[in-house]
Amino acid sequence: HLLLFLLFVGPFNCFASYSRATELFYSLNEGLPAGVLIGSLARDLRLPVAGGQHPGAPQPPLSFTLASRGLGGQYVQLDNRSGELHTSAVEIDREALCVESGGAAVFGGAAAVSASSPSPESCLLLLDVLVLPQEYFRLVKVKIAIRDVNDNAPRFPVPHIRLSVPENAPVNTRLAIEHPALDPDVGTNGVQTYRLRENYGVFTLDVEENESGERTPYLIVMGALDRETREEYVTVIVAEDGGTPPLVGSATLTIGISDINDNCPQFSDSQLNITLYGNSSLGTHVATVHAVDVDLGSNAQITYSYSQKVPQPSRDLFHLDESTGAITLSSKVDGDTPRLHRLIILGNGPGCIPAVITVLVTIIKVMMRPPEVVPRFIANEAEGVVYLKELEPINTPIAFFTIKDPDEKYKVNCYLDGDGPFRLSPYKPYNNEYLLETTKPLDYETQQLYEISVVAWNSEGFHVNKIIKVQVLDDNDNSPVFSQQLIELTIEENNVPNAFLTKLHATDADSGERGQVSYFLGPDAPSYFALDKTTGVLTVSTQLDREEKEKYRYTVKAVDSGFPPRESIATVTITVLDKNDNSPRFINKDFSFFVPENFPGFGEIGVISVTDADAGQNGWVALSVLNGSDIFVIDTGKGVLRAKVSLDREQQSSYVLWIEAVDGGDPALSSTAKITILLLDINDNPPLVLFPQSNMSYLLVLPSTLPGSPITEVYAVDKDTGMNAVIAYSIIGRRGPRPESFRIDPKTGNITLEESLMQNDYGLYRLLVKVSDHGYPEPLHSTVMVNLFVNDTVSNESYIESLLRKEPDISIEEKQPQISIEPTHKKMESASCMPTLVVLSVISLGSIALVTGMGIYICLRKGKKHHRADENLEVQIPLNGRINLHMLEKKPVEISNI
Repeated sequence: HLLLFLLFVGPFNCFASYSRATELFYSLNEGLPAGVLIGSLARDLRLPVAGGQHPGAPQPPLSFTLASRGLGGQYVQLDNRSGELHTSAVEIDREALCVESGGAAVFGGAAAVSASSPSPESCLLLLDVLVLPQEYFRLVKVKIAIRDVNDNAPRFPVPHIRLSVPENAPVNTRLAIEHPALDPDVGTNGVQTYRLRENYGVFTLDVEENESGERTPYLIVMGALDRETREEYVTVIVAEDGGTPPLVGSATLTIGISDINDNCPQFSDSQLNITLYGNSSLGTHVATVHAVDVDLGSNAQITYSYSQKVPQPSRDLFHLDESTGAITLSSKVDGDTPRLHRLIILGNGPGCIPAVITVLVTIIKVMMRPPEVVPRFIANEAEGVVYLKELEPINTPIAFFTIKDPDEKYKVNCYLDGDGPFRLSPYKPYNNEYLLETTKPLDYETQQLYEISVVAWNSEGFHVNKIIKVQVLDDNDNSPVFSQQLIELTIEENNVPNAFLTKLHATDADSGERGQVSYFLGPDAPSYFALDKTTGVLTVSTQLDREEKEKYRYTVKAVDSGFPPRESIATVTITVLDKNDNSPRFINKDFSFFVPENFPGFGEIGVISVTDADAGQNGWVALSVLNGSDIFVIDTGKGVLRAKVSLDREQQSSYVLWIEAVDGGDPALSSTAKITILLLDINDNPPLVLFPQSNMSYLLVLPSTLPGSPITEVYAVDKDTGMNAVIAYSIIGRRGPRPESFRIDPKTGNITLEESLMQNDYGLYRLLVKVSDHGYPEPLHSTVMVNLFVNDTVSNESYIESLLRKEPDISIEEKQPQISIEPTHKKMESASCMPTLVVLSVISLGSIALVTGMGIYICLRKGKKHHRADENLEVQIPLNGRINLHMLEKKPVEISNI
């Protein structure tokens, strides 16, 4: 909307807008936090604000808006109402902003350009701010100068600076250091000074500043230098800026002293005295002269030559090697050869006066010639060196030697001088022929080079030596050898992939490629193990699980590069160490135990089985009861669950426990299981008679009561369950005028009248009723006295009560109802079913199986009918003697454990 407003209003207010343009200048330090006040545009532009010059006149609110949010806009926050400029959350870094121009720069929208600022070190942010509404409209040019702070230390572009100084450099020689330190800060915060931590008394630093203000350090030589005394100085150059506090940077400065030719060759001796036999052969080494020049390179190059004072015959007789200084016999010595030769030799260096040494050679005249040794090599030979393979067999021939006397006057003998497995023996049948051969196998790994001499001497004592060098050639005769044949390793399970296990090391005594060892896994190694063939680093690419596999055993091979290759084998065993990564695991999540009630305290209810796949302490499991710990306890080692007290089913029929298993790891892991304990009922409660409530109560029975009419009932309950709570009723004692007149239903306890009552049947009837359960192993019972008074009315209650208080004389005749089917009935029913089965079999021979099933079904149906009939039978079993009614109320029962 602002843009549209400007588009419409701009053309008509062009001159007014330009006339009302304003510039504001601010400055602030770089690196300030967010929220620092830069300036207030409303105050600095002296714009009216609400409640200002004309308090009574309404004034529209001012609005300040950035014309564009370019690069500069991200560093400031403008309050649209008050016109206050604050720093934003983006920290201003002057060195990052002004890096394009290296100093003065202007940042406004999206680009940075060089600006003509008051100072060459200025770094400006340009903002265009629009002030609205229209009557106050103006475009404000805000320039924010970013002041530099000393937040950067000097830094050398390279960590190591090398400078070369000639050793003849005079004092006060100045050499520029090409890599000065750089500091992004400007002004005094930039690099100001340089210094050396150690100047060795011969160096110092000076700083020169050019027109652009750049400072360059110069190394100044303060003393004499001598490369032959010290060829290098190593120190540290330190650059320091002018900030407060100052910051420093450093680099290593190595000052190398370059050589100049300030030394000449010198001989250690001025004269050598040499004796030479006159029969010496051509090429005999006479002497070697050696001069030394302590300079370097071409400055130390020495050549040797004869002085002009040496006569030509001596020059012809003795050859001088100009590079090595070696003097050899170059022509034959005869009778005319002078016996003394003075050889003056010059050591020449570039730009130097030659060094001089004199070699005096005295020739001793010999009247006879020495023996001759002529070799003829069988083995490979080059320049006096014989090459033999180490796998050559014993008695390998090396060379033939012919020994002879040139004068043919003297006897010549020879022998072999030197150590080694060699033998020199006469080769028969020839005279003066000798064979050199090996006596033992050669071993390159033991010794590679032998030097032996074939010595010939005659009867006059003259000796001749023929030196032979035997070089043993290596062969692939050694297999790689592991430092350990059994490599035992350990690693914790759940390792990171590609975990390092070990670095195998095998050595091969052979040389060259034959001694290069490569490593390989054996065929029995699992695929997730890897072995680097070059380095021998053994790794495992996957996580190992000790519970899956605890030990690994496989072979590794070390193979050399010979032909054919040789190898050796080692065994790697890896033991996976346990970590506590498995929680204890119960065999079942839910355990159920059936326990008879009245189970003795601390008796074994059951065993809670729990396992932990971890090993050692991580696999130790401790069990505890989370709830019900006041009643139950568990053996933490064996898992045996016990009850501290005897349990009563009638109080609580079941218990639900939670058992926690905690292992011994650190940190420990745990799991829980649900335990259900169901109490099995035992017959420990006799039936409880609820009605009649007392043995002293009675009921009036009218004489007119019809037979079969219900008179009263006995009602009892049993706290037990199942068969232990099935109650049967029976009359075990009677007293009255005609006591057989009443019967009791064994299942319901209903008492009915059996026969019509006569005139003589009036009076008090006392029925002793036994209430018995069907408990196992022994039923329990209770007794109650049912009192019936047969009469038309109750005219004298006190009389009846006096009769009730008297101890009744009742003979016991217990009637026990039959609950199960008697064997006699089973036989009768089996017999009664046989004709039916026979008839059915005859009718359908092809469906005999189906018919048999139907017959059995019919039999079972009939048996159930008889069973129900038998339940109504009463068997009277006379019990002799009298019974105490008080003892019959409740019989104690002994309960044994199930």
